[in-house]
Amino acid sequence: MSPRELQDVYVLGGNRIPFARSNGAYLGETNQSMLTAALNGLVDRYDLHETRLGEVAGGAVVKLARDHSLTRESLLDTRLSRSTPTVDVQQQCATGGQSVVHIANKIACGQIESGVACGADTTSDPPIGFGPRLRNRLVRVNSARSLPDRLREAAQLPLSLDFDVPSPAERRTGLAPGAAQAVTGAAWGVDRGEQDRIALASHRNLAQAYDDGFFDDLITPFGGLTEDDNLRRGLTAERVAALSPCFGGPDGTMTAANSTTLTDGASSVLMGNAEWAQRRGLQPLARVVDAQSWAVDYADGDPKTQGVLMAPVYAVDELLRRNELALQDFDFYEIHEAFASQVVSTLAAWNDDEFCRTHLNRDQALGEIDPTKLNVRGGSLATGHPFGATGGRIVATVAKLLAGAPDSRALVSICAGSGMAVTMILESA
Repeated sequence: MSPRELQDVYVLGGNRIPFARSNGAYLGETNQSMLTAALNGLVDRYDLHETRLGEVAGGAVVKLARDHSLTRESLLDTRLSRSTPTVDVQQQCATGGQSVVHIANKIACGQIESGVACGADTTSDPPIGFGPRLRNRLVRVNSARSLPDRLREAAQLPLSLDFDVPSPAERRTGLAPGAAQAVTGAAWGVDRGEQDRIALASHRNLAQAYDDGFFDDLITPFGGLTEDDNLRRGLTAERVAALSPCFGGPDGTMTAANSTTLTDGASSVLMGNAEWAQRRGLQPLARVVDAQSWAVDYADGDPKTQGVLMAPVYAVDELLRRNELALQDFDFYEIHEAFASQVVSTLAAWNDDEFCRTHLNRDQALGEIDPTKLNVRGGSLATGHPFGATGGRIVATVAKLLAGAPDSRALVSICAGSGMAVTMILESA
């Protein structure tokens, strides 16, 4: 077989619904209803009615059993052609980012011409199941051959309710991401003031983006919301400084303001090659240049260098090497604000000579970034963080930023639970 040239991959547009705090505006919604709404908004905006796309890739992290084919079921409720295949993707908080990479790789290889990367999550509709004692006994009741046998089995049902309630804690360490990041942040000497400044900037940048109309062609109203309801307009430094720690004990530096809250929402990104975009009359916004995933040994490694949210540090280093770029060679930086402490820890590692020599095999530190280029239209601290939807939000946002700045380049960094990450380089089309 003769080798085929890789195709350029472009982000052509995006759509999401406003993100909502858990157990709020979307309390009655599901992963499927939210993802369908995000996809339908994309279909309407880009006139994709009855269009057969190459593939739609998406997923969620917090899923009920009924969500085993979430992306397919969501597509069937949209106005896309039902002959469009789908695939479910899951990589913790990097789910949306990995969906983008999945579609990008298929387009680059010439397997498809177009596709959508998407994702959703709701913690308002948690997958609470039966615990093993109750579940095993119910199975025995169901499989009994006669009524007397069923009654005998039923009589042995546990008197106490035995539920399996989902937890954000990592299975290997028993620590919630915030608690684990508190240890990593302390090891890097992350202080409260720096975290609070990132939180304030996130809310101010998001508010300004709404005021500027930046999201007018990126968001579809849903569930009575027209903007992210986690946004706090007029948030002050004094108000943020007054909050008590929520991770790291009484002397901790992580608070409800500089940590993301549980959030519901969905997002989608339209992608294609140049020929497909031209046939559809669509102007590419940005080109996907490269991507890199990584994982760290958060279970047994040093929490400073192998902390559960430190994988982006290594993934970005690999991206920079492969593309012969410096950390400073970017006009925009989109770093997922799982916690402000994570962002500061990441920046500290890149700017630490010893860390870069020992762990990245570099002669010196990667250096600092210009903070005015970081999450300039708001980050996860302000928008909220529906796990499967964050990647799509970030990629759609940065693609629009790049479209408005010719000859520009962006770095995307998304940390994920279980010590993983996905990172990307995009450039203006």
